[in-house]
Amino acid sequence: MPVISMFYGIIIRMYFLDNQHHGMPHIHARYAEFEASICINDGELLAGELPKKQLRLVQAWIELHRDELMADWELAIAGEALYKIDPL
Repeated sequence: MPVISMFYGIIIRMYFLDNQHHGMPHIHARYAEFEASICINDGELLAGELPKKQLRLVQAWIELHRDELMADWELAIAGEALYKIDPL
């Protein structure tokens, strides 16, 4: 699962061939012992948990990079290499 960005101790990843997991484009965010899946379209928490502050940071980052995330999502479901995305 490639790391596509890191900021403020948060690691953002996207699985290859993961279009069945939640049925929608999403990322995986990890902070300390917390991990969550978050929808790219609206920033909604799909599974897991993050502290409130870190969740808001990830949601703001998604808002800023939605187009790049969707491009990476298309690459990921095709099993192709992903591009790194600038941190927050």
